[in-house]
Amino acid sequence: MIEGNENQVAGNFIRAIVEEDLKTGKHSQIITRFPPEPNGYLHVGHAKAICHNFSIAEDYNGLCNLRFDDTNPEKENDEYVQSIKENISWLGFKWNGEPKYASDYFDKLYDFAEWFITQGLAYVDDLTPEQMREYRGTLTQAGKNSPYRDRSVEENLELFRQMKAGNFADGLKVLRLKIDMASPNMNLRDPAIYRIKRAHHIRTGDKWVIYPMYDYTHCISDALESITHSCCSLEFEDHRPLYDWVVDKLFTAGLLPARPRQIEFSRLELGYTVTSKRKLHQLVTEGVVSGWDDPRMPTIAGMRRRGYTPDGIKLFAKRCGISKSPNHVDVPVLETAIREELENSAPRIMAVLKPIKVVLTNYVDGETGSREADFHPNHPEFGKRLCELTKEIYIDADDFQEVPEKGFQRLTIGGEVRLRHSYVIKCNEIIKDANGKITELHCSIDPNTLGKNPEGRKVKGVIHWVSVSKSIPAEVRLYDRLFTEIAPDSVDGHDFKEFINPHSLETITAHIEPSVLNTNPEDRFQFERVGYFVADRYDFNAKNGKLIFNKTVGLKDTWKK
Repeated sequence: MIEGNENQVAGNFIRAIVEEDLKTGKHSQIITRFPPEPNGYLHVGHAKAICHNFSIAEDYNGLCNLRFDDTNPEKENDEYVQSIKENISWLGFKWNGEPKYASDYFDKLYDFAEWFITQGLAYVDDLTPEQMREYRGTLTQAGKNSPYRDRSVEENLELFRQMKAGNFADGLKVLRLKIDMASPNMNLRDPAIYRIKRAHHIRTGDKWVIYPMYDYTHCISDALESITHSCCSLEFEDHRPLYDWVVDKLFTAGLLPARPRQIEFSRLELGYTVTSKRKLHQLVTEGVVSGWDDPRMPTIAGMRRRGYTPDGIKLFAKRCGISKSPNHVDVPVLETAIREELENSAPRIMAVLKPIKVVLTNYVDGETGSREADFHPNHPEFGKRLCELTKEIYIDADDFQEVPEKGFQRLTIGGEVRLRHSYVIKCNEIIKDANGKITELHCSIDPNTLGKNPEGRKVKGVIHWVSVSKSIPAEVRLYDRLFTEIAPDSVDGHDFKEFINPHSLETITAHIEPSVLNTNPEDRFQFERVGYFVADRYDFNAKNGKLIFNKTVGLKDTWKK
C-alpha cells in the first residue's frame, strides 16, 4: 500500500524510454493513444491511464489519440461514448483530431485477415468452444493442433468469405491465426481473431456479422495510427508477443506504416473500491447506487459529481506513479490530493449541519454589530461577504457539551467561546424539553470582543454559526465509502455486494449562510470547520430554492480511526 508519505512522486520508467527514443532519433514525434471500450463509464483506474497517456504527449510535444475499442457490439452504446469524451475533456485533455474507432478499420482488418489466410498463417476452425479449450492445453501441457488446421488456402478463404456473408450460425466457426500450439505462451496457441456474432453495431449497424477480436484489432489499430508507445496495463504483458507477431508480419510485408512498442505498467487498485465494469454495471442496474455518476462510485463522473477537481485527480495520478510494481493505493492518498487542491481554490463559508438554537439574550437590534469576512484568507480577489448576526443563531450540536469531556474547548455551561468572525459569547442557561433533550441555549455576548480579544482572559475555542432568520436551509448529502472491506471483490467465498456499507449515504438538512444563494451547480466550498462540499451538478438550482450539496471530503483524514 502507498501510505504515510503521500507527497512522494513515484518514478516513471516509461518517460525514460520516451526520452531515450527521442534522444536517439528513433522517433521524431511521440504519438500515444487512450483506447477505452464504450461498454461503461470510465473509472479511477482509467483516470490514471488518461493522465499518463495524454500528459506524455503534452510534455514531449506529441499527440494522443482517443480511439474507441468498439469490437464487442452487444455491450456498447452511444451513452458510454459521449460520457468518455466528456470525462476526458473535463479532466482538461485534448485528443488528436477527431475521435477514432476500431470500427474505422473493420474493412482493413478483414483484408488483413484474408492476407494471413493467403500466407498460410490463418485458418477457419470448426471446433466448439469446449473443444477449443481442450485442444489448447494447459500452462504445463502443450496444446494440440485442431483437425481443421491444415485446410487449404482456397478452402479457408471460401469459408471465411461465407462467414462474412452470414452463411453460418453464430459461434459455429472462428478464424484463428496459425502460430504454435506448443508455445509456452498460451496467447500464441493459434488465437482466434474473428468470430461470428449477429449484433447491431453502434456505428456500422448490421453491415457485419463477423467481428475481430481485441488482440488482433488493437495492435493493427495502433500501427495504422503510427502510435509510437502503446501503454497498457500489466495483464497484457503476456499478450505482447502476439501483438508483436501480428504487427511484424504485416509491417514486414509493407502493409502497415509503423511498428509500435507496447509497454505495460501496473493497474491502479484503490482500497474499498471495485473497478470491474461488470460489477459497476451490476451496482447500477440493481439499484445499489443511483447511477454511474453516483458520488459513491469510483467513476470519473461520480468523482466529478462528488466535487473532486481535475487538478486534484491529476495530482493523485501523479502520486500513484507508473511502474510494474503492484499499485495498491489507500483512499487517504486520493482524498489528500483532493483536499490539498481544494484548500487553495474553494471559497469558505459557514454551514451548520447539526443545528442547535442559541438565543443571544443581550442582543440589541441595530446596535449589536456584524462583520464582513473574506471568502478565502489567502485570496482577497475572491471577495467578502457579511456574516450577519441576529438574536437567534444556530451552532453545531457537537460544539456544546453540558458535561465537557477532558480537553473540550468549545461551548459549555458557564463557559465562553468565540463565534467565528463575531463576538465572544458565554452560555448561561440550557433549555430542555419534557424528555430532557436540549432545545436551545441562552447565551450572552461580550460586546467588547467584536474584532478584538477579550480583556483579562483568554478564550481558546472558536466555533462556526449561522443566523436562524438569515440562513438558508439546504439538503446535504454526506457520503462515506461504498464498501466496508478493503478488497470487496477478493474475499474468498463471498460476493462483493455482501460488503456494501449501509451507511454510505446520509441525507440531512443543514443551514448555510445566505451568500450561498449566489451559487451555481458544481461550485465548491469549504464549510468552515466541517469539510469541502459541492453544489450538485444536476439537482442544485438556487434560483428555484433547491439547494443540494454533496460532501466531497473532510478537512482531515478520518480513515485511520
